[in-house]
Amino acid sequence: MLRVNDKITIQDWELTEQFTRSSGPGGQNVNKVSTAVELRFEAERSPALTDAVKRRLKKLAGRRWTLDGALILRVEDTRSQARNREIARERLVELILKSLEVPKRRIPTKPTKGSVRRRLDAKKQRGEVKALRGKVD
Repeated sequence: MLRVNDKITIQDWELTEQFTRSSGPGGQNVNKVSTAVELRFEAERSPALTDAVKRRLKKLAGRRWTLDGALILRVEDTRSQARNREIARERLVELILKSLEVPKRRIPTKPTKGSVRRRLDAKKQRGEVKALRGKVD
């Protein structure tokens, strides 16, 4: 069981872990030890998250969101399998906490009459300066 906050806990059936060999340099250790962790969270089927949170989580996840509604996190930061598991779970908790924040609604504003007038006056003055650069008769 993974605890996100006081209200949200993720059950064990929602998480699956798969271990593979890490890529990149590392010598013999990389070739024989499966330290990379692929954490799969069944977000779409999760009863702990509301629909709005799931939508925001999907947007935050981007490419890590699969077609069947799962979130896949791959971690191969350290040479330790246990530490990679911890990092993957921490990242999942961070993503879920970020998706819990409701974005502030943008209120469109109009420019003031004074600022519009000043902008148009500046454009007119700039045009006159450019017009005076022409050939002298």
